[in-house]
Amino acid sequence: MYESTTHIRVRYGETDQMGYLYYGNYALYYEVGRAEAIRQLGYTYKELEDMGIMMPVVELKSQYFRPALYDNLITVRTILKELPEESKISFHSELYNEDGQLLNKGITTLVFYDPKEKKKINMPPALHTRLAPFFEQ
Repeated sequence: MYESTTHIRVRYGETDQMGYLYYGNYALYYEVGRAEAIRQLGYTYKELEDMGIMMPVVELKSQYFRPALYDNLITVRTILKELPEESKISFHSELYNEDGQLLNKGITTLVFYDPKEKKKINMPPALHTRLAPFFEQ
């Protein structure tokens, strides 16, 4: 299992009239978590794109338990529970408030995609090599 943690402070412009993080913005927090998880492996989305690999989202699931509030510091925990062996990769996201309470859980599934060939491809070998040690028993 691979896990990464990052922090985001809820900004005023991301909230609704009640001061709650607007529900549509949770997906943006998942994206920040994914980008940082990939960065901690030694890559950026930009570098993957420069290698000819795009990663479009093909499915998003989200569960809301408690609201994230304006100015809260949110911990975004991003988890890969399994090592992708083909074209799909699923990132599990958990958002916690400063008291450690679980606010939200989500799963974002992406595919590795070659924009020139216009087809799905397997995970790049270099990324697979970086992730594999986290899944060895």
